[in-house]
Amino acid sequence: MKNLQVNLLIVFALALCGLCVWQWKIQTIQRDEITTMNGMIYEKNAAIQGYTNAIATLNHQVNQMDAHLTDLKAVVATNEQFILSQKADLAQLQFANHNLTNTVAQYQAAVDTLEARLKDAYAGIDKQNATITNLIAQRNDLVQKYNDEVKDRNGVVAKYNELAAQVKKLQAEAAK
Repeated sequence: MKNLQVNLLIVFALALCGLCVWQWKIQTIQRDEITTMNGMIYEKNAAIQGYTNAIATLNHQVNQMDAHLTDLKAVVATNEQFILSQKADLAQLQFANHNLTNTVAQYQAAVDTLEARLKDAYAGIDKQNATITNLIAQRNDLVQKYNDEVKDRNGVVAKYNELAAQVKKLQAEAAK
């Protein structure tokens, strides 16, 4: 029975500890929420203060912009006169551009004609190269045939010399 009471006391102590931990966690969550809400209230108050200051600044800026707008209207009037002179200059430049474009087109046509003539010349050179290559091949064949014929004749001369040497030898033996 004594063990049962000790075990029961341990279980109640653990349950009490668990209750304390649970209560501590809930209070921590509540404190965090309160801190978050206090921060939101502070931010809202700061935002209201900032908006109030911004409104005053914007009113001052609007007055400055009105004065600046008046100055800009005067500048626009002078700019319109400048734009008219620039349009006249632009028309002259476009005319010059048109003339230069025509000149470039003429040069391009001349370059195209020259390229066509060069292509024709290159085609003629390629034909000449092919003919020269063919002639070289024919020459090489002829030289090879000539060399083969010379070898054959040299072989005949060598045989003739051998026969002549044998004939001399036989004549020398017959004369003895």
